Amino acid sequence: MDSSLSKYRWYILALAALTHSVVVAIPMMSMPVLFDEISRELGLDLVQIGWIWGIGFLTGIFTSLIGGALGDRFGTKRTLIVGCFLAGITGALRGISGNFITLAATAFIFGLVPPAIPMSVHKTCGIWFSGRRLGLANGVVSMGMALGFMLGSLLSATVLSPMLGGWRQVLFLYGALSIIMGVFWSFTRSAPQDEGTSRDQETVTLSRGISCVVRLRNMWLLGLAMFGVGGCIQGALGYLPLYLRRIGWPETSADGALAAFHAVSMIATIPIALLSDRLKSRKGILMAATILIFSGVALLSIPGGALVWGAVIIAGFARDGFMAILMTLIIELKEVGTLYAGTAIGLVLVFSRFGSLISPPLGNSLAGIHLALPFVFWASLALVGLVGFYFVKEKHS
Repeated sequence: MDSSLSKYRWYILALAALTHSVVVAIPMMSMPVLFDEISRELGLDLVQIGWIWGIGFLTGIFTSLIGGALGDRFGTKRTLIVGCFLAGITGALRGISGNFITLAATAFIFGLVPPAIPMSVHKTCGIWFSGRRLGLANGVVSMGMALGFMLGSLLSATVLSPMLGGWRQVLFLYGALSIIMGVFWSFTRSAPQDEGTSRDQETVTLSRGISCVVRLRNMWLLGLAMFGVGGCIQGALGYLPLYLRRIGWPETSADGALAAFHAVSMIATIPIALLSDRLKSRKGILMAATILIFSGVALLSIPGGALVWGAVIIAGFARDGFMAILMTLIIELKEVGTLYAGTAIGLVLVFSRFGSLISPPLGNSLAGIHLALPFVFWASLALVGLVGFYFVKEKHS
């Protein structure tokens, strides 16, 4: 790769990271901190909030796999352009909701689009970066996701909502920013043709890609693992600000705890990715990260101000580094590579979306027994994830 292309790939990496931040993470993580304002205006209870938080993951069950396959079929650039535009439009639609039914419907529609984006982002990393740099590249885009999660939880309710005039205007703003990201992708260059790892122009049919990856045992084990870990994380994150408010925390502190989770995750992402590249053991780090997530979420079930902050730091430390290593492991499997990367990542995320769909309402329903009991349920899901990772066989290209 010549020097100009070598420099340009870092621009692509920065754009990919910003796409994770602006198009996927910020619009998603704004909802938990806006739920208090939304529930007051629309008259929602805790279980309804749990369904709103989880329903977007229902459509993600389908679009994760299809979106990854589309990236393999039509190329990452075109998939990301269309994805950004549609995410902006459907995300803004949530702002017109007037009751539980319309909010559920618009959340359902919005949930069709963002799940299709991360597969193409990580496939882009596999196309432009290779070998020992792949873990780092996936770490950078995962750090972008963590940055978006942090900004969405930190700014949406306490800064942007009062400034713009309410939660509806916040969602309209995020929709406009997503469309702008689509414009940036429309002006990017195509991947270089002469790189062995740059196979963006080599495409496969939807049926071929899906039939290939569904036969792989590791895909199902990774899917089981992500059912548990994904359900644990999304359930806990959606409930945490509401839980802290109900036990007497001020709004800024409750939102700050969620932001702290994402801040520590963002800080740790690159070191974890570099450690993974050095140790050449993706599975071992994924198992260690799962144990940290389990421990942190379990500790949230124990009342105590200082303990909450410690639990948030423990659970958040490995979250986005975990995702970076997971994506790297999938791409490095010799049966997958960059050719089937989008479809393979999509299949694994289907299970994660399913866990994220059912865990929030199930966990939130336990709050009627005790406010802290949902965290016990979500921590147990992380143990399911640990079992899945234990049986994965790590094979490299």
